[in-house]
Amino acid sequence: MEHTRIRWHHRTLEDEADSGTVASASERFPRREILLSWDGGTPVAAVLEDGQTVEVDLERRQGRRLVGNIYKGRVQNVLPGMQAAFVDIGLDRNAFLFVDDADPGSRGDPGGPAAGPAVGRQRTIADLVHSGQEVLVQVTKEPSGSKGARVTRALTLPGRYLVLLAGVDDVGVSRSIVDQAERGRLRQLAQTLRLPGTGLIVRTAAEGVGGEEFEADWRALQATWLGLQAAAGATAAPGLVHRDLDVLERVVRDQLRGDIARIVVDDPEELERLRARLQQAAPAYVDRLQAATPQQRQRGLLAAAGVEDALATALGRRVPLPSGGYLVIDQTEALTAIDVNTGRFVGTSSSLEDTFVATNLEAAAAIARQLRLRDIGGIIIIDFIDMESAEHRRQVLEALERHCAPDRAQPRVLDITDLGLVEMTRRKARQSLRERMTRPCAACDATGRVPHEEVVSRRIRRELRSLLGAVAVEAVLVEVHPAVAAMLIGPGGEGLRSLEQESGRTLFIRGMADCPIAEMHVRESGPRSRVEAAARPVRPGQILELRVEERHSSTHSDGIARLEGYVVDIEGGAVFVGRRVRVEISHVFRTYARARLLLLAGPPASE
Repeated sequence: MEHTRIRWHHRTLEDEADSGTVASASERFPRREILLSWDGGTPVAAVLEDGQTVEVDLERRQGRRLVGNIYKGRVQNVLPGMQAAFVDIGLDRNAFLFVDDADPGSRGDPGGPAAGPAVGRQRTIADLVHSGQEVLVQVTKEPSGSKGARVTRALTLPGRYLVLLAGVDDVGVSRSIVDQAERGRLRQLAQTLRLPGTGLIVRTAAEGVGGEEFEADWRALQATWLGLQAAAGATAAPGLVHRDLDVLERVVRDQLRGDIARIVVDDPEELERLRARLQQAAPAYVDRLQAATPQQRQRGLLAAAGVEDALATALGRRVPLPSGGYLVIDQTEALTAIDVNTGRFVGTSSSLEDTFVATNLEAAAAIARQLRLRDIGGIIIIDFIDMESAEHRRQVLEALERHCAPDRAQPRVLDITDLGLVEMTRRKARQSLRERMTRPCAACDATGRVPHEEVVSRRIRRELRSLLGAVAVEAVLVEVHPAVAAMLIGPGGEGLRSLEQESGRTLFIRGMADCPIAEMHVRESGPRSRVEAAARPVRPGQILELRVEERHSSTHSDGIARLEGYVVDIEGGAVFVGRRVRVEISHVFRTYARARLLLLAGPPASE
């Protein structure tokens, strides 16, 4: 297949001006509602379409969103081999400035002005910036993983109806506005407002808007631009010059379209702030503003609407489909792979092909929704279930494109590869939902998986041999995860005896449930008598109250309890799993003790 090279433009150009015919906004966007919650003090905006959660915008107390922010930075390094520069904007990692983003006036226009040595050839990064230079840049892509933010010198300020472009003398109209008379009217309005050195793009929301509202939006943008220029002159590099809007203001700017059924807010103060903002910027939506009901606030506005459940699913790998099939979504730094499976779905006809088509069509809708909800960007590979018919493959591709149409991040379905995989791309401006709502796991080194106990036991066995050969002590007590302890001790204590014979030392191994599976802790070392006393927390004849945790793996009538990680085998205790019992210790061994049941001491754990 022929691959298409796609270059994403700035975040605020989601309504890029161009000619062409596309579906009108009312046709592209289903019925929607917006939920705004301040439960717990963290603002969250959720967009629901036909009752299903499709977008979530949230701000953490730490690590506020950076996309749209404008900084005065200082160029640190110019890399001709990469045609890029690293710019210090005051964050933990330097920002990345690509050559196509380094000319503030060209905006990708090959006919832009050339200067100096670049005349007659394409301009390089060295022609545009140099080390130590102070530059005004805007974040277009959030930092992700080990990568710093991506920035551009082509600054944009989005408003409700207009987008201001710095350093451009042109006017454009959103392609989503298809009526030619309306396009001409809006273009003429924008031309009369525009100042030299600034360009304007008319956004989709401007369709049908009167001149007064249009001018008010322009005046607000102009005031912001003048204030930004003044702030840039007074700010020392590196420093923040302009911060993008908060969640509430972004909803007013980016989400309000004619198909919104209601806007529900659970905070009274924010409700009034939003009401005042709507009366100023979008009065037609004031009557759609609602306060959350007492029942919604008690349960949680987002939980009551199913948003919390949708988020829980979006943070996992497996996404169930209504028919019984499911998706498996794996996100990596380079790309996202999505696998479609029939699962329990056996179809409604005798045709296997019909079953596959039905599952794939259902998956197409779910995939489009998950991409928006998870905010997945970059390269996406989808492995639909193989279909023999070319017509069926066309139907699935068209369904995927149709369900992706309302997505403001402009996903593009490319084609089916020779291997039967669907390739698509989606603009990535900010961190994905997973990056915003989770953090790397320290226990598994951010792999998302833990090593198998057999693998860990082999490594720890090697470490124990090295340890016992290096220290002049009589005995050692180590703590490991219970599953690893069982592997090290072995059936009948065979593994433990082998380690002791090799080292000539006495070894005590204790399983601790709170010990990470990949770790080993040396708790005691020295004379055998002292280590043995620490390793055996019980003695014959001692009466204890213990909780029966599980059945014995081989003697199924017995139950297992633990005291400081030391195993106590309770005769006949299997029927009391989950309960506390009173026992008497009858025998004490190296790795466990046996006890006889005296009486029931407490109710089941679930009661």
